Amino acid sequence: MNTIRFFYRRFSWVTVFIGCMGCMGQPYSENWIDINYAGDTMEYHNLDIYLPQGTNAPFPAVVLVYGSAWFSNNLKSEAFKVFGKTLLDAGFAVVPVNHRSSSDALFPAQIHDIKAAIRFLRANGYKYQLDTSFIGITGYSSGGHLSSLAGTTGSVRQFIMRGDTTDIEGNIGEYPAYRSSVDAVADWFGPVDFLKMDSCGSDMFHNNPGSPESCLIGGPIQDNRTKCALANPVTYIDSTDPTFLIFHGDADPLVPHCQSEMLFNALKQNRVTCQFILVTEAGHGPGLFEDMYFQIMTDFFTRESTKP
Repeated sequence: MNTIRFFYRRFSWVTVFIGCMGCMGQPYSENWIDINYAGDTMEYHNLDIYLPQGTNAPFPAVVLVYGSAWFSNNLKSEAFKVFGKTLLDAGFAVVPVNHRSSSDALFPAQIHDIKAAIRFLRANGYKYQLDTSFIGITGYSSGGHLSSLAGTTGSVRQFIMRGDTTDIEGNIGEYPAYRSSVDAVADWFGPVDFLKMDSCGSDMFHNNPGSPESCLIGGPIQDNRTKCALANPVTYIDSTDPTFLIFHGDADPLVPHCQSEMLFNALKQNRVTCQFILVTEAGHGPGLFEDMYFQIMTDFFTRESTKP
């Protein structure tokens, strides 16, 4: 328990940093708060929808996934504070989502939730004025991990590794017939290969049994290599994956930038269109959460959403 509290303290300064961004006005024309995408009553299965100002409905959508080291199940409002204004100004519907924490359920429950939210949006696009021909996804830290995983597992329902079959799609919600794939991914400093976090260099001790990664998979990561491989977005990459945009700071003390380099190189090797922006002296949020990089992200989603 002491270790878990330690990690909360380390991540709390990121929450404080992004929380101050909420002072900016969020220009939206209509919104829905706490829509349950799973057909149950659980807070961790809620999402919000914000529509941009203007008359160009239906609107392409971007799903937002918060970072919390997978420890939180209700921080969708923080993701909105980070990305909401920029994306709304660019004409996108913005959809921040909750998901189960590692104390609610072990992996792959978290990606099951994200996929269920995407299926819900596709099934209810007309109701919420969404153009479901384009659904992008973005997230930071653990939310970047889940965003990348959503991008690389779009065509994966079950995955066989070392003789064991793992359900990647899940059966959450009422719309199993709809696609859970996304059309573009913007990953902000998400973990990728848990087993190499410490060897890459980090102020955290990720091999610790109480680390965020160990809590996510249910045991010390070095003793659970297959589970770590199943949580690794690189495991599922193929040439049909959507375009990726990856941001990382070279001074990130929590998630070393080698993680994004591994993802970028694996995407290139599989001929997936991708761009990697490594920012000098940027940390785990500070130095990256700035207007110029938000603009790069919105330009990216705009290009992808308007492709013929």
